[in-house]
Amino acid sequence: MGKKSQTEISTSPSPPELVRRRENRQSIFRSGRTIGEKRERLETKNERIAARKKQKRGKVFRIIFTIFCFAILMFILISLYQAFSKREDPVVTENHSLSPTIEIIDEEASSSGQITSRMKTFIARAEKEFRTLNYQPIKAVIPVGSVREVDLYLENYNGFIKMTIDRNPAVSVEDASRMLRYLNEKGISEFTYIDVRIDGKAYWK
Repeated sequence: MGKKSQTEISTSPSPPELVRRRENRQSIFRSGRTIGEKRERLETKNERIAARKKQKRGKVFRIIFTIFCFAILMFILISLYQAFSKREDPVVTENHSLSPTIEIIDEEASSSGQITSRMKTFIARAEKEFRTLNYQPIKAVIPVGSVREVDLYLENYNGFIKMTIDRNPAVSVEDASRMLRYLNEKGISEFTYIDVRIDGKAYWK
């Protein structure tokens, strides 16, 4: 009986509690590593999403900035165009209520009823501008073969002023006034005509 008792003692299994502890520690280690890997993948994914959002915001900002710069450029170009063309664009729609008070002679027409409204408006505005500068217009003549030229006669001057309806009447009148002052300074009291149909230039004969 003594030998049998020794054999039983030597072949008895290990305590089950120790096996469970070891497996639990390994299981906890493996679980912890899996959670860490998931956390890393999640952080990497969030970084990619944030990077995409940042790129998208940058793209939208560049588009808005480009549109804004283009709008400013167009505004500047339009302003420059308007400033440049203001002197030369004929004013057709402005001051429709103005009517010429001086005589208008169309040398090619049988009556003044054939004179266009644009021509009448131009003559009315030129008449007003001359009176503003203390000149007294007495008549306007539309020469034969011309639909754009107006010859304006002033009181106390034997010659006339050649003008065109393609120019701003205020600018044309100012050019004519400069030429009249120039002739007066030179002691020239008589002339056949003063031509102010070309911008920046005036001729007399």
